[in-house]
Order: sequence, then structure tokens, then C-alpha cells
Amino acid sequence: MELHRVVVTGIGALTPLGNSAAETWENMKKGVSGAGPITHFDHEKFKTHFACEVKNFNPADYMDRKLARMMDLYAQYAIAAAAEAVKDSGMNLETVDKNEIGVILGVGIGGIYTFETEVSYYALHSDEGPKYNPFFIPKMIGDIAAGQIAINYGFHGPNYITASACASSTNALADAFNLLRLGKANAILTGGAEAGIWATGVGGFNAMHALSTRNDDPQGASRPFSASRDGFVMGEGAGCLMLETLEHALERGARIYCEVAGVGMSADAHHITASHPEGLGARLVMERALKDAELKPEDIDYINVHGTSTPVGDISEVKAIKELFGEHAYKLNISSTKSMTGHLLGAAGAVEAMACVMAVKEDIVPPTINHADDDIDPEIDYNLNFTFNKAQKRTVNVALSNTFGFGGHNACCIMKKYK
Repeated sequence: MELHRVVVTGIGALTPLGNSAAETWENMKKGVSGAGPITHFDHEKFKTHFACEVKNFNPADYMDRKLARMMDLYAQYAIAAAAEAVKDSGMNLETVDKNEIGVILGVGIGGIYTFETEVSYYALHSDEGPKYNPFFIPKMIGDIAAGQIAINYGFHGPNYITASACASSTNALADAFNLLRLGKANAILTGGAEAGIWATGVGGFNAMHALSTRNDDPQGASRPFSASRDGFVMGEGAGCLMLETLEHALERGARIYCEVAGVGMSADAHHITASHPEGLGARLVMERALKDAELKPEDIDYINVHGTSTPVGDISEVKAIKELFGEHAYKLNISSTKSMTGHLLGAAGAVEAMACVMAVKEDIVPPTINHADDDIDPEIDYNLNFTFNKAQKRTVNVALSNTFGFGGHNACCIMKKYK
């Protein structure tokens, strides 16, 4: 069976670095941090007082106010990123076959704010009986974002979400890619969304000792591969990519950003939260993505790493890269854009895939910020090019993006120049 080639024709983003893909990318190249004091809730009694929040978001800019009240913030973010990706794709919605267009999103947590507020309200009024909002369930569940986008545009193709913690939106992209190359649709809007910066989200991750507590230096807190790293910085937002079969894109004269070359998936099968100490699953997922793309390790120019700024995770990913890429590991660029965006959880893979798309398009590698030359971890090989603190110009023919999630879920995608 001949497989279809799959290309990226549209991107959209709403992140701590900007309310569009263009603004996000420009600030990534500049090495801007999106971190600051938490504004979503009173954080005074929490261990962590900062996060990477979306700024100046007004749902009324993207949807009717009545509709916005029916959706959790994560779904509002998804609607915004989807709108930009659809517009950016240049797709004429009056002429395309909407029966052949799908929506597949990754969502790690879903409507945590809705759950938090509804349960708190019920607890406070338990003597009066249940007083739940009739929209409680549809606002809370993770699939509603994909469903609402399909409703908005009348897309009747495959429609669902993937949930694999922080690998969710890369898994969504992988599913979209596989369905498209099998000819199950002409185009699929894919990506992810998350809005977990609430008391339950921050409190829960604090209890696990997963978050940075560098409260005196929020913008410098996410510091992947530095010895003083003390946990990730929570982020929020959404990212979307319009994927199409090459035939469909060419038929409608679409502008093509790049080609999706291949994807990989694996499991650490090791621990519910910690990555495999030797990077076993990380190496396997990259190997599978390379095999799927029919590429060799030396074909990769840039790796957007998972790189969350956690003590264990950064080390294991570096081990996996060195073992798989050998001497070529010292010739490629590595960077963690989480140093700027924070960790967008279920939306991370989509935003980082977008960074790879733009790196391939513009031949620029965004930096890993917040590293000091004397902040050295003896377990990390600094002969590798981590693209510290400043973006680098280089030819990026092929870029690889890693995302790993609690539960040992690993997903990887590869973008390459379209020829």
C-alpha cells in the first residue's frame, strides 16, 4: 500500500510568549522568558508562587461570550490556537470537503479549573444538596475542545483526543499523521491545549516536588541542563498545526511549511513519574521515529528536547541522545524551549513541534536560556551544543521533537524541509 506524504500548511499558538504563533516564535528566537507571578489564584500559602501564564487573553476575541462561559479555559485556548491555524492554512472552507477534515488534540488534564470550582462550591453548600452547573461535565472533560472545534467549522472527519500526560499532543500529531498517510482524511487539525495553573494543579505538583521553587527568580527558574535546576515551571496555552496530505495541499495551492517525516512512540515501563535513568524509552522512541522517517541519526540537525529542568529527566535524555547519535550528537543542535515557555503539559508537544516547523523553515535554532558557564552538572556532557542563551543560525533540514509523560509515555515527531 502506497502511503501519502503529509505536510504542515498552518500553525497557531497561544502561549506564555505570545498570543499568536508569530509572536511566540519571535520571542523564542530572542530568548524571552514567559515566567512571572501567578495571577490565576492566591498562591501565598503554596511552595511555588510563579508560572508561565498566557497574558492578556480575551476569549471574546475568538468566540461568543455565551459560548465562552460554556467552556473551561483550556478549551478556550484550543479554540484560539485552532482559529489561527485554520486561517494560516489559507484553506477555503466554502470549497473543501469538510467530511474529510478531522480534529485530533492532546489534552493532559482538561478542565481542572472547572472541577476545582464546582467541587468547592458543592462542598460549601453540601447541606443544601447538589448545586452543580449543568455545563460542569462538558466543561470538565478533555474531549470537548476537539468536539467544539469540529462544531465551529463543520469538520466531520476523525475527531478525538489523546491523553498521555506531557506526551499527549505529540501523540495526537502522530495519530493525525498516521491517519492522513493511510488516506483516512485529507486534512487534520492537530495539537494540544492545557490550563492547569490553578490551586489543584500547582498544589498537586508541589506535593510531588516536581515544580521549581525559585520564587526569587521566576524568569530564571526554568534552567534545563544546569546544575542548579530544581524542577519544572508550569506553563499553559495551546498549539495547533494543520496537517494535510501532500496531494490535497497541492491541489488547493497551499503554502507548505515543511513535511512531517515520521513519528515514534514507546514506553519506559519503569516508574509512574520518573524517566528511565538510562534513557531506555527515550532512545527507543527516537530510534522508531528515525526508522519511520527512513532517516539515519546523522540526518538530524536539531533536537527540541523534552528538557523540563528536572534533576533526573534532563540527565536521562542526554544519555539517550549520546547513545543513539554517537559522534553525530556533537554536530547537532539541542535546545529546550521549555526554558522560555515553561512546561505546557498536554500542549507542550504541539508548541514544540511548531518550534521545529519554524526552525526548519527559517534555519534558526531557538535557545535554551538561563544557563551560566559555572553552573555545571558533572553528569551532563557540555561538549554537546545545547544552544545556550542565544539562538543559532544553521541549516536545519531535519528537526526532531521529544515529549515524555508521567506513566512512561514517550512520543517523538520529525519535521523536514519539503522538497
